[in-house]
Amino acid sequence: MTYPKELWENTRLEHKAYPIQLFHNRALGIKPGDNMLYLHWHEHFEMIVMREGSAVLHIDSKPYEVAEGELIFVPGGSLHVGYALQAGDIRHDCIVFNPSLFNEWVHDPVHAQLIAPYLEGTLRFPVKPLAHACPEDPQLDGQIRRLLDELTVELDRKQAGYQLLVKTKLYSILTLLARRFDNRQAQGGKTAAASHLAHRERFKQLIKKLETDFQTKISVEEAAKQVNLNPFHFCKLFKKLTGRTFIEYANVCRVNEAQRLLLQTTATITEIAAAVGCDNSNYFTKLYKQYKGHTPSEARKRPI
Repeated sequence: MTYPKELWENTRLEHKAYPIQLFHNRALGIKPGDNMLYLHWHEHFEMIVMREGSAVLHIDSKPYEVAEGELIFVPGGSLHVGYALQAGDIRHDCIVFNPSLFNEWVHDPVHAQLIAPYLEGTLRFPVKPLAHACPEDPQLDGQIRRLLDELTVELDRKQAGYQLLVKTKLYSILTLLARRFDNRQAQGGKTAAASHLAHRERFKQLIKKLETDFQTKISVEEAAKQVNLNPFHFCKLFKKLTGRTFIEYANVCRVNEAQRLLLQTTATITEIAAAVGCDNSNYFTKLYKQYKGHTPSEARKRPI
């Protein structure tokens, strides 16, 4: 479903290389029926943790009551809005992330089978995933809640290497949720997931080339031709599979290789720029900072 452009929220996540961000939201002295989350949609996934108060959230026009301590999982592209259910204060945390955060697992067969269908939208978690009891593992809810709290603390404190811990904890949450609902999906969903995996196979060779051949420049048109698609459908499917546009994915691969060379070799920045397919060192510096948040020269001073 496509929603009106005017309701689209261009949520800019702080770091392109680690597209996840925490937003603390407060509505003080709110009245029942007052808006506590305005009507909008964005391409990112969002986990809403209600910290205080209660509300009714409408996700794709369907209402869900949420109380203190509950988790709401909003799929990417879903229209959502929220209203207070009682007078008082409302506090909720929003953890917003793009599925491209997990691009390095794109070739992992377990990831492709268990996690990718959810990130790509073929399968969906329930909007209130912790409301579904798991008789096989009654401690699962507590495990997920602890991971959410730990993830929030890491995003707040931003200590050295917090990105890695945040990524690990979020991936653990997604894996536990996928494990919980994997055997409960309708057969139609499983069939759709299998069909989508077939699409993924068509892109494997192209993606591997992007991740290993940094000097060869390839246009969108050439890439689309390699997988026998027209450019429009190619771009749409590529972003669904990876969470990034084709150009963004190629840039991330180049920047990640540049980071490796910066930290593991003594090559000059000009030499590294050339090695990853950037003829202009000034452009390379700008590109590197755009994705890593600091310049190549700064990277060698603070390897994290």
